[in-house]
Amino acid sequence: MTAKCLCLNGFGWRAASVSRGSEFHDRQGVDESRCNDYCCCMRANRSIGATRATRARNRRRGGAGPEEAVFLELLRTTDMLSRGLLTILKREDVSATQYNVLRILRGAPEGLPCGEIAKRMITRDPDVTRLLDRLEKRELISRSREARDRRTVIGRITPAGVRLLERLDDPVQKAHRKQLGHLGKERLRGLTRLLREARSQVA
Repeated sequence: MTAKCLCLNGFGWRAASVSRGSEFHDRQGVDESRCNDYCCCMRANRSIGATRATRARNRRRGGAGPEEAVFLELLRTTDMLSRGLLTILKREDVSATQYNVLRILRGAPEGLPCGEIAKRMITRDPDVTRLLDRLEKRELISRSREARDRRTVIGRITPAGVRLLERLDDPVQKAHRKQLGHLGKERLRGLTRLLREARSQVA
């Protein structure tokens, strides 16, 4: 039983027959060596094409560029470092955002408008008013309206808030040294510069 296939000789396409268990047999005298060489070449080209297509698919699916790789590493690192901080903050029953607000207000003893507090926060909170409400309820901050502009509300840290931060200062610093101290001062300064430079280009 035979089947037809097309083979290429030196002058163009010619019909050739293939028998089961036999070599190519050209009814019209096609050069078998040329035909075999061409078929081998076609198989090799198909294999190369398939390999390239697979690589392209892999790049599209999961081949991260350097920017994406850095982004993912930053997320992983932030998550891991934050876990240690949250464990310490839990002892005083404060969240990371509450701790952030207290630190901001300790650095501004004269107080800050609520809008300015929100701008300075590391992680933006969609409901800063409620966040401040919780801190004020615990008497860690106080709020009052400006005499010159009654629309402006000023937040200030209370002595209780300062004492809470003082209790946390040493454990937090020890945690930071344990997590990042192995990098050394020079590498940490370099990393800080790189991160600030990266943020400067982000809207």
